[in-house]
Amino acid sequence: MSPSLAERYPSVPYIVPFVAFIALMGVEHYLGLSPQVFYPIRFCIVAILLVALSRTVIPLRPTYPVASVLIGLAVFVIWIAPDLLFGYRGHWLFQNSITGKAASSLDPALTHSVAFLAIRTAGATLNVPIFEELFWRGWLMRWLINNDFRKVALGAYQPMAFWVTAALFASEHGAYWEVGLLAGIIYNWWMVRTRNLADCIWAHAVTNGALSAYVIAVGQWQYWL
Repeated sequence: MSPSLAERYPSVPYIVPFVAFIALMGVEHYLGLSPQVFYPIRFCIVAILLVALSRTVIPLRPTYPVASVLIGLAVFVIWIAPDLLFGYRGHWLFQNSITGKAASSLDPALTHSVAFLAIRTAGATLNVPIFEELFWRGWLMRWLINNDFRKVALGAYQPMAFWVTAALFASEHGAYWEVGLLAGIIYNWWMVRTRNLADCIWAHAVTNGALSAYVIAVGQWQYWL
């Protein structure tokens, strides 16, 4: 029997869904599709890739489910607290040509579309935590230690890998880079502590779910860049 794609290229299950999501975000404006059409398409493409390529490396059972939920809620609080308490998001460190600005590109009409809000929340809560945790803490944090990442145990700690992963995770979040950095540090620490990617997926899902609920409840759409 010939080896599977994942056996020949072990990084594929960890990388491809994340890269596909980023690529789809990059071509969104060139496709000329409305968000009502594009978001469901993107959600389905990434979900299909996760099932087809990554299902064998996605852990289902967290070691510390309650603690993971609490970690996720703590990161949510960290995410919104600076704007609530200090309101410094307009400073040039957080709004510039590199980070962009904390502003939503959503058509205001979409904020009243139940179907769009549902698919947007589902993507943030179900898809994103899985493919991001596979990439950042399932693959990159190990690959930076050894290019043959399968020889590195999940949650293995090496300072350079830990901090580079946290910094790159922060850079992914644009104008929210500083809370992205804190989130990356916490998720990395939780990976080292639990050595179970499922715990990080749960925590990340709780963070994104709570943030989505907050965005919709109070109309703070800038968190959905």
